[in-house]
Amino acid sequence: MTARITRLALVLVAPLMLVGCLLAPGKFTSTLTINADRTFTYSYQGEVYAFDLNEAMKDMPSGGDDDTKKTDGVSLQNIGFDKDQTKDKDSAKDAAKAKAEADAKNREMAATLSKEAGFRKVDYVGDGKFLIDYQISGKLDHTYLFPYNLDAGIIIPFVAVEIRANGTARVKAPGFANDSKDSSGGMGPDASKASAKLDGTFILDTDAEIVSQNNEDGVKVVNGRKTVTWKATPLSNTAPMAVVRFAGAAK
Repeated sequence: MTARITRLALVLVAPLMLVGCLLAPGKFTSTLTINADRTFTYSYQGEVYAFDLNEAMKDMPSGGDDDTKKTDGVSLQNIGFDKDQTKDKDSAKDAAKAKAEADAKNREMAATLSKEAGFRKVDYVGDGKFLIDYQISGKLDHTYLFPYNLDAGIIIPFVAVEIRANGTARVKAPGFANDSKDSSGGMGPDASKASAKLDGTFILDTDAEIVSQNNEDGVKVVNGRKTVTWKATPLSNTAPMAVVRFAGAAK
């Protein structure tokens, strides 16, 4: 089912793939409160890192070997041409240019996200790192994804809440695990790079019935409310998941 959500996100933003951006959590705290009456609040406070999909594509092996390429039928090595110094200078210039372009794009993305409901603070601090304070409340009568922004080209959600016809909601947090299948959909930089800085806590808080959940520590109940707490690290290879049933839903 998560694969279906990921495919849906990719289809919706297919025209933006050339300027797409994959976001990955750093240090964070995040809480999803779901009430039996379908009202909810979601919050995320902490770091977010941006990875440019175009740059990731450039880093992928092309299948060729520059050192074996010929010029006019003659190997560059065979004519004693020293490319190293020129390549180093060109590489430094290219790296500086790429960094400046990435910083400009990320500052623009921060400004774009700041205009979206729920983002109380978005600061870009450099090197692909954002500091975010996000909180939004509403009613779960449709699927909810975070983060999701067409203008910024964000395509893979940290958290998805899928509303089902049988009166239940399926919660899954693909962004809070080091799983290439769940967290990156097989796209962008490899999962280990995208989740290398993953360090946070995701909490589900609900007074609805919890039908199922995948945390081995189980459910804690205090004053009628149930909580499930997942710890996210680079070693987490299973995305947090739970199914809750709303009040009045048939079993």
